[in-house]
Amino acid sequence: MKSNHTHIRKTHMEQLYHTTELIGIKDKNIKILFILKHQTHLEIRAKLDYDSPRCPHCQGKCIKYDFQKSSKIPILDCQGFPTLLLLKKRRFQCKSCQKVTVAETPLVKKNCQISLPIWEKVTQLHTENMTNIAIARRLHISVSVVQRKLAQFQFEHNFTKLPKVLSWDEFSRNKGKLAFIAQNFETRSIVTILDNNRQTTIKNYFYKYPRAVRETVEVVTVDMSGSYIPIIKKLFPRAKIVLDRFHIIQHLSRAMMTTRIDIMKTFDTRSLPYRSMKNHWRILQKDSRKLSLNRFFSRTFGQTVTPREVVQKTLKFSEELKFYYELYQILLFHFQEMNSKYFFELLEDNLDLVNPAFKTVFKTFLKYKTYITNAMELPYSNAKLEATNKLIKDIKRQAFGFRNFTNFKTKIYIALNIKNERTNFVLSRCYLFVYPLQLTKSRFFLINILRAFQLLPRINYYFDDFSKSFPQLHFTHIARPHR
Repeated sequence: MKSNHTHIRKTHMEQLYHTTELIGIKDKNIKILFILKHQTHLEIRAKLDYDSPRCPHCQGKCIKYDFQKSSKIPILDCQGFPTLLLLKKRRFQCKSCQKVTVAETPLVKKNCQISLPIWEKVTQLHTENMTNIAIARRLHISVSVVQRKLAQFQFEHNFTKLPKVLSWDEFSRNKGKLAFIAQNFETRSIVTILDNNRQTTIKNYFYKYPRAVRETVEVVTVDMSGSYIPIIKKLFPRAKIVLDRFHIIQHLSRAMMTTRIDIMKTFDTRSLPYRSMKNHWRILQKDSRKLSLNRFFSRTFGQTVTPREVVQKTLKFSEELKFYYELYQILLFHFQEMNSKYFFELLEDNLDLVNPAFKTVFKTFLKYKTYITNAMELPYSNAKLEATNKLIKDIKRQAFGFRNFTNFKTKIYIALNIKNERTNFVLSRCYLFVYPLQLTKSRFFLINILRAFQLLPRINYYFDDFSKSFPQLHFTHIARPHR
């Protein structure tokens, strides 16, 4: 018959085991001695001890020697406090070769003082667009540890496959220098990031792909930079070039703005035409079909007006402004309605009638007529890549810039090429996991009661005893009824 002391000791050890599991220590050889709570952190004193193994050097018999000096091992926070594990490791001495070895545990790697849960958390936080300093402060470790983990990420390039639709652009890397980026249009994954956007650098990279692979590319979307178009024809002979629609509209908008400013400067700065063109410039730049009908008080005209009335009053001051405004609106209409025929006919008919600002834009559009037509006919643009560039700017801004471009590039690959699972959930609404239970009448009765009061709207029952009728129980989800 076992004594009470034995029963208490067994129960105590079971509680310790569950406590160690809770704080992320799964090694049963680690025994917690006591816990100290300081004002700034929690301190867990523990020891690592197990039976004497064979000598790793000569396979001789080892005996227990003594305990090593306590290792300071940071672990994940407990109760919101930084937690430090002071672990004493058993040392063993070989009887044959007299060499001393130290006990090992899966909690930490050999010759390392950082626990594996901390390393895993560093990896997770790297994927959440956090800076190295922010990760180090959150996990209470040094910045160099976070930097070493960042350097361990390796991204291999697959030179046997290219996406059917590529997007090209550049972004600012550091001190006015531009870096090149290529993205898969459909999946938004990064194909490559190069340290500059020179033609030689881009060609040297894409020539690593076999010609048969490069011929599989069907569409390449770019902005209106003239440096990319010549090399796209050489690299991807079968691909269609699509200019970004945003940049086409932007060129028209800038020409209209330059024209408005030139006409505005012909009036006195205190006159009503000058103030109207200057104060309501956003309304003149906007698509006329999107003008609101809501009235507002205009300090320029001293009365409540609608945006349409502002346009009508302003255009009465200048016939030249009225001509360019109507031309600008007609071009916007044909472009947004994808009428490439009427769009280019309008450009050709008015090429000799417009001012230098519009003439430069018209010549550029006629030069890239084929690519602008593709932009109207195909549903592709650089919008997704521009959104990616916005994320890259956010990463750069949060870190106050990157001096090392390799680290910057790795950070971008982690943020955009590693798909994160959605883990943001409300604990009160999560699923309740249950062990397999034997089906009894009392449980049937309880389930029926819960259903009757709508306390169990969704449930999957799976039981052991009736494997054919009821598969094994996985989970039950109990939620409050919707009111």
